Amino acid sequence: CGITCAGDEKEIAAFCAHVSELDLSDNKLEDWHEVSKIVSNVPQLEFLNLSSNPLNLSVLERTCAGSFSGVRKLVLNNSKASWETVHTILQELPDLEELFLCLNDYETVSCPSIRCHSLKLLHITDNNLQDWTEIRKLGVMFPSLDTLVLANNHLNAIEEPDDSLARLFPNLRSISLHKSGLQSWEDIDKLNSFPKLEEVRLLGIPLLQPYTTEERRKLVIARLPSVSKLNGSVVTEGEREDSERFFIRYYVDVPEEEVPFRYHELITKYGKLEPLAEVDLRPQSSAKVEVHFNDQVEEMSIRLDQTVAELKKQLKTLVQLPTSNMLLYYFDHEAPFGPEEMKYSSRALHSFGIRDGDKIYVESKT
Repeated sequence: CGITCAGDEKEIAAFCAHVSELDLSDNKLEDWHEVSKIVSNVPQLEFLNLSSNPLNLSVLERTCAGSFSGVRKLVLNNSKASWETVHTILQELPDLEELFLCLNDYETVSCPSIRCHSLKLLHITDNNLQDWTEIRKLGVMFPSLDTLVLANNHLNAIEEPDDSLARLFPNLRSISLHKSGLQSWEDIDKLNSFPKLEEVRLLGIPLLQPYTTEERRKLVIARLPSVSKLNGSVVTEGEREDSERFFIRYYVDVPEEEVPFRYHELITKYGKLEPLAEVDLRPQSSAKVEVHFNDQVEEMSIRLDQTVAELKKQLKTLVQLPTSNMLLYYFDHEAPFGPEEMKYSSRALHSFGIRDGDKIYVESKT
């Protein structure tokens, strides 16, 4: 709405006394004091969205930030808010649980001396955080973090010892690395070091590009035994077992020095599995059969997508009978029963289950 200032504070107080969620995104607020005037008159406020306001043009003072100390969810996407501003907010908002810092052009993370133990969810997507040394600072700042959304950040690797990862993110349950720059399976294996991790998003990373859709999902599931949701969909017990068996077969012929450690764990669980046999379930399109007429036997190939009537036309020249005077019998060479009359002209030949080596008997009605 092009808002630049608060206006009459008494009107705000009267109008917004019971408001708990306030969306001021896409306006022209550039002075934190004006934001403070609005928020200080909304006593029940818990959710505040200040996205796409040029708030980087002013400094947020602690007294000013104190006016929205009751806020639990704060959205500062595309506000270009500095890390100094974020630190001030963390000091003055003791109950802050969710923080959105997307599209702010961050290339680094500035870590304050204080820790924010209340924050459970951090969205910091669409920035330029490429180095793990920056991401680890988020673990230091937010030790209670439950959900970390790092999508579209070109993160190139997770360079951290396993025991250190567990200490950095002891409560992390969900992480999104969608469209990051991860290129190594070792980075995926590192995720197992987060002791409470259950949900992972890994779409659009360079590592998985060469694989098929089936291979991507199954290989990731098999490497992450504790993850119960991948890319937004639940991993069932059946899918996990299928994926782990697929994983064993996938690496069964790989040289010993290239086999991942997870392979040996799964061999202990399932044993060494043989490759699955390739079965072609497509219906047979033709068959070589013996055609018997009087004392003659002729071997010929017949199309199985044709009807009985069409077969009679094909046999007309061979047996020298008009189709109207022709009786056909099908004999399955493996079946215990006698010949079956092919009495319905419109019936397709494949419905008889004809296979190579079977017999067709032709008789004259007369």
